[in-house]
Amino acid sequence: MTSDDRNTDYREVNFDGLVGPTHNYSGLALGNVASMTHEGLVANPKEAALQGLAKMKALMEAGYPQGVLPPQQRPDLGALRALGFTGSDERVLARAAGEAPSLLRAVCSASSMWTANAATVTPSADAPDGRVHFTPANLQSSFHRFLEPATTARVLAAIFRSDAHFAHHPVLPATPAFSDEGAANHTRLCAAHGEPGVHLYVYGREAFGWGSEAGVAPKRYPARQTLEASQAVARQHGLTESHTVFAQQHPDAIDAGVFHNDVICVGNGPVLLYHEMAFLDEQATLDELRDKLATPLIPVRVPSEAVSLADAVGSYLFNSQLLSNPDGSMTLVVPGECQENESVWRTLQDHLLAGHNPIAEVVVKDVKQSMRNGGGPACLRLRVVLSAEERAALAGRVLLDEALYAELVAWVERHYRDRLAPADLADPQLAAESLAALDELSRLLELGSVYPFQLG
Repeated sequence: MTSDDRNTDYREVNFDGLVGPTHNYSGLALGNVASMTHEGLVANPKEAALQGLAKMKALMEAGYPQGVLPPQQRPDLGALRALGFTGSDERVLARAAGEAPSLLRAVCSASSMWTANAATVTPSADAPDGRVHFTPANLQSSFHRFLEPATTARVLAAIFRSDAHFAHHPVLPATPAFSDEGAANHTRLCAAHGEPGVHLYVYGREAFGWGSEAGVAPKRYPARQTLEASQAVARQHGLTESHTVFAQQHPDAIDAGVFHNDVICVGNGPVLLYHEMAFLDEQATLDELRDKLATPLIPVRVPSEAVSLADAVGSYLFNSQLLSNPDGSMTLVVPGECQENESVWRTLQDHLLAGHNPIAEVVVKDVKQSMRNGGGPACLRLRVVLSAEERAALAGRVLLDEALYAELVAWVERHYRDRLAPADLADPQLAAESLAALDELSRLLELGSVYPFQLG
């Protein structure tokens, strides 16, 4: 097979998380400005799920392979029982609502919709054993997300089932030293999807202080990803020093609300679109990427004079999807909030589209329900580069087509509420509705038993 044949054979599949029936605004994420700002508002789970599906369908119709991942089982009554709440489901919910409402909000979170945090993925083109490697993120930095990895691992194993094509690694120890937030802090750069790449891992802090930047940390909000976690994932996947770059996120950016690197940086192919405050040592990061990449790096730098950190966080300009086109150009999929911000929209038109880079098109998508909780287009997807043979080896019915889209829309219309306030989370009927929806969904996607209630 020639290099051109291999590049055609490999495609990036964006696996978007379906928004769950308990989508609500509880303001659980410290450091996520949008999540904290919209705490207590009434959410619309049905609209949220349909907005996500509409984005998936639009990308599918534009020729980008699109997959779907199911939401988590919520409310997680098992977690409440492990914390000492006993009795019937109704009794557990009532006690939690009365005695520990913050715990009830946490176990009802629909945050698994942001699948950029689900796992870190290494394509077979980079792995020594020629398989696609997955490590679910432990998400230990917040309780509501710490509940996700077990189900995430089962879902990934159910879809990427073939041992000949896929390798699954254990979640890292759920301790502060190995705090892992998944692909939201990982970017793969390469000449083309089928060519060997360089993996950029961005961390917020060092747990053990081994590096020269030990002690440099944000002052206002916590740094979620550790260097040690990123290094461990790279080791699990068999990546060597020549294929990895570890860069520290700028602590001032974290304090401004950049809780993950994908809020201030996005890469695809040889292009790295980033804000000048993305990295603590910008020049060293770029130099190392240039040294290790087999193709010229194309950095697209947005200065603070064009877009402030506050506007970057408010618009989620960098939490956009950067997608490859057959002609070598790229499309940037941005949230509607970018169009509403004058400086951001002007930068998109005058700096990105008019600049010397492959970004030739900007597409605006409405994901407002997700954005109010701090998740833009890039948060909603897990990028998995797959060859034609690997795509054929996928289990379940997870690659989006017209028929699956229509069935998922009908499923949402049947099961989702169009209004949900945090106070509604104590409603035992909501729990029953959610289980019924997820049971039907697992059959629709042909995944088998992946939820705790299905495992007995």
